[in-house]
Amino acid sequence: MNYVASDLKVVGTRPIRPDGVDKVTGRAVFAADTRAAGMLWGKIKRSPHAHARILSIDTSKAMALPGVKAVVTAADFPDIPSEEAFVGEGPMNFRDLALNVMARSKALYEGHAVAAVAATTQEIADRALELIDVQYEVLPFVIDVEAAMAPDAPVLHDDLFTAGVTPKPEKPSNIAKVVTFKKGDVEAGFKDAEVVVEGRYTTQPVHQAYIEPHACLASYQPDGQVTIHASSQGHFMVRAYTAKLLGMDMANIRVNPAEIGGGFGGKTLIYLEPVAVALSKKAGRPVKIQMTREEVFRGSGPTSGAWVEVKIGAKKDGTIVAAQQVLKFQAGAFPGSPIGPGCMCGFAMYDLPNVDVVGYDVVSNRPKVAAYRAPGAPITSFAVESAMDELARKLGMDPLALREKNAAKNGTKTHYGPVHQNIGFTAVLDAVKAHPHWKTPVKEGQGRGLAVGFWFNIGGESTATVHVNEDGSVTVATGSPDIGGSRASMGMMVAEVLGIDVARVKATVADTASIGFTHLTGGSRVTFATGMAATQAAEKVVDDLKKRAAATWEIPVEAVEWKDGKAYPAGSNAGAFEPLDLAALALKAARTGGPIVAEVSVNAQGAGAGFGAHICDVTVDKETGHVTIERYTAIQDVGRAIHPSYVEGQIQGGAAQGIGWALNEEYIYNTKGQMENPGFLDYRVPVASDVPMIEAVLVEVPNPRHPFGVRGVGEVPIVPPMAAIANAIKSATGVRMPNLPMSPPKVRAALDAAG
Repeated sequence: MNYVASDLKVVGTRPIRPDGVDKVTGRAVFAADTRAAGMLWGKIKRSPHAHARILSIDTSKAMALPGVKAVVTAADFPDIPSEEAFVGEGPMNFRDLALNVMARSKALYEGHAVAAVAATTQEIADRALELIDVQYEVLPFVIDVEAAMAPDAPVLHDDLFTAGVTPKPEKPSNIAKVVTFKKGDVEAGFKDAEVVVEGRYTTQPVHQAYIEPHACLASYQPDGQVTIHASSQGHFMVRAYTAKLLGMDMANIRVNPAEIGGGFGGKTLIYLEPVAVALSKKAGRPVKIQMTREEVFRGSGPTSGAWVEVKIGAKKDGTIVAAQQVLKFQAGAFPGSPIGPGCMCGFAMYDLPNVDVVGYDVVSNRPKVAAYRAPGAPITSFAVESAMDELARKLGMDPLALREKNAAKNGTKTHYGPVHQNIGFTAVLDAVKAHPHWKTPVKEGQGRGLAVGFWFNIGGESTATVHVNEDGSVTVATGSPDIGGSRASMGMMVAEVLGIDVARVKATVADTASIGFTHLTGGSRVTFATGMAATQAAEKVVDDLKKRAAATWEIPVEAVEWKDGKAYPAGSNAGAFEPLDLAALALKAARTGGPIVAEVSVNAQGAGAGFGAHICDVTVDKETGHVTIERYTAIQDVGRAIHPSYVEGQIQGGAAQGIGWALNEEYIYNTKGQMENPGFLDYRVPVASDVPMIEAVLVEVPNPRHPFGVRGVGEVPIVPPMAAIANAIKSATGVRMPNLPMSPPKVRAALDAAG
């Protein structure tokens, strides 16, 4: 059933977050906080070379060091055949995943794991790593995406043949896949165009920069049972990947979800868990591994850097008649960049008759990329929205009016196939037009930029259990790690259905042995999909409560209604009975009727697409090239905000990350293919002084496919910022910055070049 907004008492309010006290007092248990009796410390030896053949690995000196209990290399892991992974946020092959966790014949990037040790102290483990002798044959390497596509580029994989082209190539290359989307006749469209803009844009790899590094604790028992405590965005994903890479049955692995100190897509892959299990099996003791910040940068996935070309043709009145895009995404050492979503998202905000998009997934000697918040969409939208700004300028047209004229609406067929339904893009643009930020004149010396963004959102498999305790309190358990406030939203939706105070509902994240399969936390799916499961489980509990009340009163169950946490006779004809509240029914159930519990598993469909628009005002210091964000407003269709404070936080967080991506963040490599800024001192994420107060405006166009109207909100906020800031810099200086990051030296150089 769908719940009417006017009837809601819990959904849409702002209760205190359930995890707040533990986190602010330091009591929350993260993966790095876990301990076990007899625990050993695991450490990983990593390649210093960007590309090298591994000739030999001698671990004898390390094993002889007192305190070392186990050493593993690729020889301790089974060979994994090529097979597409069945759980995860981005495309991944099990064989590639195995090769990424522990290098076999070649190290493919600086930081690639080649061996690991387990010792009684961290200091001994560090000394043991130095004693492992690895002989390499250093090979030519390639870092940048266009260089990797060149015919004479060093080839990373001799068995990688480009997919998505006909006929299949006979020679291996670094181009893993070609993705193509076409709609209409783009050549005819450009012939009809009266105004055309073209641009070439580049972005650099940026890291998700979560505060908590990867960590895990694994214990392999003598009977073959394994327990893992892990920081991840999906403990079922950890179980599946670890089992596959070690040739184990999933039933023998139990994964406990720890609190997670940020992920943003970067913790949807595994790096440490199979290594820790292999070490624990050899040593016969629990093993804990945690990355340093440097290891996070050198060994775990950033998002892609990219080269993007955009061409847009329009009539003089602003009607867009043709759009074309070519995208080249760095995948890192193994295939699997977010090229698919990149190709999907760039033009999805617009109703266009003729579109041609081609994307290339390209490997290079960098860490394998991982998802990063709307993976692919921020990159493609930086290019498209910059080009849209140029088109508006060339037409002499207001940039908002250009977007309004071409906006996607209900019934618009996207260039990648689906037809938009129940979307709120025009409502978002209306909110931009009405907002004081847009209506206020730009201050002298400042520039204003506008950009819009899209993310399709996903659903998928989720399980939730709701059970009523003997005192009438309620527990809802799910399999979704809580990153963006899902425990609060689950508790609120269950409380709404049951008609009780949300303080009486405790939401927990259950381990893999205690709840049914649940897809990972990613793609903005949890409040939609897991929330659907939790809502349906609560509705089943209500049905059970009504049956028990009917049995107590000896009337048909149809004559019972449930409201405000109590069972009532449904009208005077049903009989004159005192209402039975949840606590009374729970106490009676504990004595005579058996537990009140319901579990629901869903494969949720109908996730509503999300749209946002960001307005940004900047000042540019022409002496230094430093860009100051003066005012920032993010407007987004959120479907229905279950807990508005969390939703606002998601929007503000995405905008802040986008500001960092726009102005400072990038991987810097030296001539040996080694990263030179693997830490927060030199890899500069925004600090408080870099970010203004970000105003989040919630537009609510409910998604009818969810009982409370939910559509995912976590991905969209990071999509528009880079283009919004670039457009603001153009407004302030007259200079277009087509390459990210727009750091002070680059801005100053562009200003100097422009004279």
